[in-house]
Amino acid sequence: MTTVGALVEANAPTPAALRDRCSLGAVTGRTSYRVAMHVGGRRVESSAIAALVPVLVVLPMSLAALALVWLPLHLVWDVSFTWFAVGYLACAVLLFVRPVQTAVLARLLGARPPTRDERVRLDTAWRSVLQAARLPRHRYVLAVLPADELNAFACGGHLVVVTTLAVETLPRDELAGVLAHELSHHLGFHTVALTIAQWLSVPVLVIARLGFFLQNVAAAATTSFASHSAALTFLGRLVSGVLTVVSWVLLSGLLVANAAGNLTGRAAEFQADERAVLLGFGPQLSNALRRVVAMGVGERPRTLREHLAATHPPARTRMAKIDALRRAREGTSL
Repeated sequence: MTTVGALVEANAPTPAALRDRCSLGAVTGRTSYRVAMHVGGRRVESSAIAALVPVLVVLPMSLAALALVWLPLHLVWDVSFTWFAVGYLACAVLLFVRPVQTAVLARLLGARPPTRDERVRLDTAWRSVLQAARLPRHRYVLAVLPADELNAFACGGHLVVVTTLAVETLPRDELAGVLAHELSHHLGFHTVALTIAQWLSVPVLVIARLGFFLQNVAAAATTSFASHSAALTFLGRLVSGVLTVVSWVLLSGLLVANAAGNLTGRAAEFQADERAVLLGFGPQLSNALRRVVAMGVGERPRTLREHLAATHPPARTRMAKIDALRRAREGTSL
């Protein structure tokens, strides 16, 4: 979850070092040239498949919300619900088009293009990661999110976003470790289902918020204008109750989908960490995580609610796994 830039020749890895970074045999205990060549290649990993679970959970809620949008729209626009829903779902494909990610998705996330100084820092780190993965620079887009937290994330199919604090405070090698981790999310297709689920959740959130607003309006109108009539009071409370139930049902489905997404997302973090180690950025990523722990962030959840809400495994757990992978890799390469 970081940004990387142009590699200074003095720090550029040698061809032998690049081969070591891409050698999966160092971790598995056997040398596999075929697998080593794919460390920087894209493949659908198990966590990417598991991430389809929250998509399946939120899909019925999304279709129900779209139906509530379509009903009044159908009065003035002769379009079937099937085509209306298919059209909305098809728009999700645009989120994986690189120009759309640059012009639309990044801005929706609140991110912006890097400044000149940020670009220099990012390019230095990013180029080393791309060299290790043997990938062209134009394939992915870097963006910066103004935020006072040490964070980065991958989104869509090509977007890597880094916070300003991460760009400004992380040393170049740790920034490269974070970027290697974020690139690994893209290489493992971890972001595909997540992006689709987020798109499907938009109509659910809109309808749920509208429902709560109308519920408050109905309750206020009942109190102000229908208190003198038992029938109108009953009708107002019935409308208010129905809107509340519909809103909570939609939101409950969304909460379940988010919890499922967090559970599958933690597995994706471990897989991205593992690939970052194979690319040769294990120590750098581990040091960046130590910095996160020193800031008092990334501690182990204490309650079930905190556990369900956690999007990442505890930083200390990730560090331990990264260090174990590094030791296994170094031990078998002796």
